[in-house]
Formats: sequence, C-alpha cells, structure tokens
Amino acid sequence: MGGQMEPSNRTSPDEFLIIGFSDFPEIQVPMFAVFILTYLTTLTGNLLIIFIIYSNPCLQTPMYFFLTHLSFIDISCTSVIFPKMLAQFFLESHYISLTQCLLQIYFFGSMISTEFLLLSIMAYDRYVAICHPLRYTTIMNKAVCICLSSTCWAVGFIDAIPHTVLMSQLSFCGSHTINHFFCDFAAIMKLSCSSTSTIDALTYIFGALVFAMSFFLIIASYIKIISVILKIQSAVGRRKAFSTCTAHITMVILLTGSLSSTYIRPTSAYSVKENKMLSLLYIAVTPLCNPVIYSLKNTDFKNVLQKKKNPT
Repeated sequence: MGGQMEPSNRTSPDEFLIIGFSDFPEIQVPMFAVFILTYLTTLTGNLLIIFIIYSNPCLQTPMYFFLTHLSFIDISCTSVIFPKMLAQFFLESHYISLTQCLLQIYFFGSMISTEFLLLSIMAYDRYVAICHPLRYTTIMNKAVCICLSSTCWAVGFIDAIPHTVLMSQLSFCGSHTINHFFCDFAAIMKLSCSSTSTIDALTYIFGALVFAMSFFLIIASYIKIISVILKIQSAVGRRKAFSTCTAHITMVILLTGSLSSTYIRPTSAYSVKENKMLSLLYIAVTPLCNPVIYSLKNTDFKNVLQKKKNPT
C-alpha cells in the first residue's frame, strides 16, 4: 500500500515530504484499517452526540450545549489531520505544500486551544451547578453560554495567528523532509534555516496564557466542587454530585496527559517513532473517547438512548 518514498531532494522550496508511517512497512495495511475505522467512528460518535442533544428537549442545558461544541471540535481536529494522512497510504507522492502545511498547523492549533478553553468553561459550569444550584439557571443562561462559547472560539483562532504568520516568513534551505504523519509545529521549526527565537517566544507566551489560564480555572473550579461535595452528608448524594463531573475530568486528564507526554519531555528522551505514536493519543484517541465516555458515564444520555430503544 503506497510506493517507496521519493527522495527529499526532489522537493521544491515550497513543498515538504511527509514520511508518515512508511517506517512501519510491515504493518501498513493493518494501520490503514485501524486509522480509517478510528476516523469514521470518531465522526459517527460525535455527530450522534450532537444529534441526540439537539433532538431531545431534556438535554437542552448548558452542560450539553458545551458538549456539542466539544464534539464539533473533535470532528474538526481529526478532519484536519486524518484525510491527508489516510491518502498517504495510497499515494506515491507524500508531498505537501507550504501553504497546506501552514493551514494544517493553524487550524489544528486553533482547535486545540479552543478545546482547552472550552474544557475550562465546562469546569466552571459544573462549579456553578454544584456550588450554586439555586442560581444555576440565572448565572448560566442562554446568552451567557453563547457568549462564553463564542469567546472560546475567538480566542482559540486568534491565539494561532501570530506564530502561523511568522512561520510563513521562514526560509527552508536544507532538508524538506518531515519525519511525522502531519505538519507538526516542532518538526517544521527544526527544518528552518532562519532564526526561530521570536516564534518560539510567541508560542510559549500565547500558549502559556491560554493553557495556564484554562488549567487554573479547571483546578480552581474542582477545588471548590470537591470542598462542597465533601460537605454533603449522604454518601449517595456525594456520588451523585461527583458523577456529573467524572466524564469532564476524564476528558481533561486524557487531553492534558496526551499533550504533555508528547511535548513536555527532555530532548534526550525524544524518539521520532515514539513521538508519532504519542501524537496519536491526542489526535485520534481523545476525540474517539469523547462520545464513549459521555455515553457510558452520563445518566441522562443512558436514559435518552434507552427511550429510543424502547419507545413504549
């Protein structure tokens, strides 16, 4: 499946050669089957979540409103990477233009930033629901939810602009071979013969602002939530209150853990093959787990699905 990789010195100044998974030649067919199944399952599962939420009045709450946005982000994240990656299993040429590369970096970075911000808003939503239940509908009204979600999208897309624009000005006078299955930001930066210090600084600054702010809000929300739950005298009441947060906590751990394992590691521990496999955690596994986690751990979803199976 797919031919031999063409020599990287045949690339033009505006093209890159993506190695993809050609360094796993013995399992090309099984990998393609797993990847396309993962992609289709991710699309189906997340689209199903969006459909179920919008078609059931009992799910018209802030928590599920934000969940539809999370599902849409997961669909978008995988769709930015998977179609091009799957095509590489069949195409003789594994080239990608600089413009396509920058667009992939921009949209993927935007989606990741938006997802982190959205997860922090979902944590705040759980905080209001558990710590201020009587004021919940007033605080988290429809206008506020729309404003919060719109802010997440706006900040996420703005956050990715500076370093993408600066990357478009870089010169690539050496190797044009990307030893990854997509246009990974770090992999592209290593190929540049221009100074990348400004881009590095902006990336860390903007990244720290988005991710640190999101992480702080998530931690602060759950500290308050846990303190309130521990004060509930009934064990059943504590379990019920905490169960509304388990799906969200699981998603935060999955996304944070997968990104950290890929990017927050010493250079001495870096391995190209290992990095590719770890990247699949946040590109493939996390979006795939979202519908599974919410359908299995959410009582409202279970009830809705049960009613659809047994309408009488």
